[in-house]
Amino acid sequence: MIGALVTRAGSAVFTGLVGAVAYDGAKKAVRTGVVREGAVGAIAWGIRGKRVAEVGAEQVRLTTGDLVAEARARVGEQAPPPGDPTQAHDHAHDH
Repeated sequence: MIGALVTRAGSAVFTGLVGAVAYDGAKKAVRTGVVREGAVGAIAWGIRGKRVAEVGAEQVRLTTGDLVAEARARVGEQAPPPGDPTQAHDHAHDH
């Protein structure tokens, strides 16, 4: 019985010691700017990824526009210029 109590107490002390060391390490990392540098680096990679995705989406949009214009030409239609107000959306309904 006493052996089990000593084992549990030793385990609690060890767990507390490990927690305290981890807490001190985290405090030191925050003070030295390691955490901030990591966060800034992760955000920078996210911005780069977003830019790559935007370029890809724009390329898809342009390619699709070219395909639609070519298809219209094949059936004898003239593709309207981009932003042509004569091709504007009919606003006879509620949005």
